Amino acid sequence: MTVLNNLRAFKPSWIQVAFIGVIVCSFVTPVFAEDDAKFEPFTFVQLCDTQLGMGGYEHDIQTFRQAVKQINEMDPDFVVICGDLVNTANDTSFVDFKTIKSDLTVACYCAPGNHDVGKPDSKALKRYRETIGKDYFSLKHKGYTFVFTNTQLWKAPLKGESEKHAAWVAQILSEAKQNQSPVMMVGHFPLFVKKPDEKETYYNLPIETRHQLLDLYKQNGVLAVLAGHTHTTIINDYDGMQLVNGEVTSKSFDKRPLGFRLWTVESLQTAKHEFVPLTNQFEELKQK
Repeated sequence: MTVLNNLRAFKPSWIQVAFIGVIVCSFVTPVFAEDDAKFEPFTFVQLCDTQLGMGGYEHDIQTFRQAVKQINEMDPDFVVICGDLVNTANDTSFVDFKTIKSDLTVACYCAPGNHDVGKPDSKALKRYRETIGKDYFSLKHKGYTFVFTNTQLWKAPLKGESEKHAAWVAQILSEAKQNQSPVMMVGHFPLFVKKPDEKETYYNLPIETRHQLLDLYKQNGVLAVLAGHTHTTIINDYDGMQLVNGEVTSKSFDKRPLGFRLWTVESLQTAKHEFVPLTNQFEELKQK
């Protein structure tokens, strides 16, 4: 049976409908257009779960401010925040988050988390989009494509919105591959915590969706997947693709110091990261 006939006989899920066109044309390993010798290295910061109110509201305000202060001193190219900007999605929390974020002297790009949009409905998405901005988007930087996703639309699908989101991700990755641009994905939920075949829990994505995304990412030049949500530092490797849940600035579950990840992108094929602890942990303000 030909590939075309196989596709005709195949009954795809909603996410497979979006991805199938990309999968069919994605068997060739990408060759990056730019010579690494011409590549200009850059750095960026991965912040996770600022989540104002999770570790105590005043505590989280101060730790976020401390992170901003240290980041400004380091002067990276930009900052990404992997969701859960706030603990409770209300006007006060979002205003406080935006006020502190505005003190950054470099660009800052956010992906939404479950605490920001809940089990998403049109009202929650509207509030986020009007208050924070787009819940999924992409940007290009020095040959790389950064893809910011709304992982809640995979974790708790919303008819219409989830299909649109999945189709958009597939299209952006297809374009990045055509442009021979390596990709970094930024979102909130990790694909998995320990193993690709682990059962679905509160801390990972559904199994079917997870495997579809892993395949899609590998076929389209994704070098790293940055996430938050677990409040536990998790660093995995999937066939050469880095999956990194960084430290948080609110409340850690693994007793690691609060802080963030500094990424150094050295070439079109190499990116490394290191932990930067907050120099003041504000222990006295922690919620007991």
